[in-house]
Amino acid sequence: MIRLPGGRFRMGSDVHYREEAPAHEVVVSGFWIDPTPVTNAQFAAFVAATGHVTVAEVAPKAEDYPGALPDMLHAASLVFMPTAGPVRLDDWSQWWSWTFGASWRHPLGPDSSIEGLMDHPVVHVALADVEAYCAWAGKDLPTEAEWEYAAWGGMSGHEFAWGNALEPDGRHMANVWQGEFPHQNSLADGYLRTSPVGHYPPNGFGLYDMIGNVWEWTADWYSARHAADPKRPCCAPENPRGGPKEASLDPTQPEIPIPRRVLKGGSHLCAPSYCRRYRPAARHAQAIDSAASHIGFRCVRRDDGPPG
Repeated sequence: MIRLPGGRFRMGSDVHYREEAPAHEVVVSGFWIDPTPVTNAQFAAFVAATGHVTVAEVAPKAEDYPGALPDMLHAASLVFMPTAGPVRLDDWSQWWSWTFGASWRHPLGPDSSIEGLMDHPVVHVALADVEAYCAWAGKDLPTEAEWEYAAWGGMSGHEFAWGNALEPDGRHMANVWQGEFPHQNSLADGYLRTSPVGHYPPNGFGLYDMIGNVWEWTADWYSARHAADPKRPCCAPENPRGGPKEASLDPTQPEIPIPRRVLKGGSHLCAPSYCRRYRPAARHAQAIDSAASHIGFRCVRRDDGPPG
């Protein structure tokens, strides 16, 4: 793990998606953080040691999902599938497939495997899975503020973590989508899906894949906007946390009261033509019971001792 000193930085953005606002000063204490997302090899060691079975490997219960069709209640996860041509970008069901048998062991479905992908980020992990891994490793998930501070790598005030150009001098700085999403990817960076951790340049803190590759879970409940610290209205909030769990529910699905956490960092599916969330300030809501082929995580430790 890498020790970050903590400090003050400007969190959020007023010029992109509205859930990133308002931009505001924040102070975080020092902490240790994994230099890369947790890999398939690391997660496999955890499963071998504990026998953990992931959420995606267990069939959902009918009582938890009122109205769900019985033939959909099988162990499954969401897998990205490129479309044959242009589609409406306001309908994500065009490119996401609820795939029976998809899991961290079988990222594209039951006929796939992680052979040759052991140094790629583990995917298809729901919140319960990442929290179980963290407990086993003696670590925690980062708060949204800790994650964003780490992603900036000691910089701030730029469009991206590395400056104002997505590909400075034609150099690929992160695993993101090149081309028209979701049907045409030029593969200019060599990857349609995940890439090996550490393949792209590290940020100023020596951290890899903080942007792109996979979205990463955080410890904070999602809220539609950043909130000021009511205890310190005049000052930068110290080690802020997200809103209350109850407020994280999706208002568009009142019949399914599943809390949501904040994801950070964007993924290999973020593109200039869609989901420009390959930036430290970007954030996304994710239901805690769900997993997908572009979601992973990394861990932190907040004590002042060695990283373990």
